[in-house]
Amino acid sequence: MITRIVKMTFRVDEIEAFLQLFEERKELIRNFEGCTHLQLWQDKHNPAIFFTYSLWDSEEHLNQYRASHFFDDTWALTKQKFAAKPEAWTLEQRHIL
Repeated sequence: MITRIVKMTFRVDEIEAFLQLFEERKELIRNFEGCTHLQLWQDKHNPAIFFTYSLWDSEEHLNQYRASHFFDDTWALTKQKFAAKPEAWTLEQRHIL
């Protein structure tokens, strides 16, 4: 299992449009083969910064999602709202305490 975290900073005037887009597509993302969990987080002190936090069965599943037409369409609509370049991390869990 892997964790995918994506940091996105939006133009202030595009925050509501992004939230609407996420609301429309969240179930399709979450139900994509291999996705077992999806959360959207908003920075407490800077409301223009969001993070998606998702769990995937494998990196191959994540890559299949990223190669899909659905992702291409969603990402094209999302990235036009950015105020800064997004950042992404693909993580493997090492320890649970």
